[in-house]
Amino acid sequence: MPDITTNDYLNSLAINSSQQQNTPTREQSNELGQDAFLQLMITQMENQNPLDPQDNSEFVAQLAQFSSVESLDKLNNNFESFATNMISNQALQASSLVGSSVSVPTSEAQLFENSYVGGSIELPAATSDMTVNIYSSNGGLLETIPLGAQDAGTIVFRWDGSRIEVNGELNEWESEEPIASGDFRFEVIASQNGEPEQLDTALTANVNSVTVDSNNQLILNLAGIGPVSINDVKQFN
Repeated sequence: MPDITTNDYLNSLAINSSQQQNTPTREQSNELGQDAFLQLMITQMENQNPLDPQDNSEFVAQLAQFSSVESLDKLNNNFESFATNMISNQALQASSLVGSSVSVPTSEAQLFENSYVGGSIELPAATSDMTVNIYSSNGGLLETIPLGAQDAGTIVFRWDGSRIEVNGELNEWESEEPIASGDFRFEVIASQNGEPEQLDTALTANVNSVTVDSNNQLILNLAGIGPVSINDVKQFN
């Protein structure tokens, strides 16, 4: 009787599987399970050449390889389940941020009535002149607020539409026509090495909802800004 190799047996399984696909009452699987693998080993032993039998160590090695692959497959499945549960727990925890505000790198923010827009600026070096320009959603310049000289470091401000507070102190500037609400763009200009330089800003925004994207990353949907990765949040207020 000719030897039956592993490939021969697998091919026969594939042929039988394709022939049975037309039977709607039985669901077929293309995976080689433990029972099928043991049946394959028994078939090999029964049909091996008695004059040149296969070494038992080869069967043991095959069984060990199969066990290793099966263990790795179970480990991968468990890890995927763990990762999915972790993302779900993170999303559940992040949902508590809905209704609160966070600070993210942006130049645009939304002012709500009886509220304020908070922001921070990283000033590389001390300046003798800093200015905050506020633009409307259509690009028109609404306010130019002089902040004067500032030391290097983080500058924190809060603007409520009529007054601005810088590093916890109320600035002397006051708007001639207070603004109640709307979408605005902020531009910060500071003198650096004798030249005006525009600085990056991080502004506060309210969290409207929390979602998970296709890469299992948590996304915060911010009012007036849109979707932002939770990894980009600079501060939870």
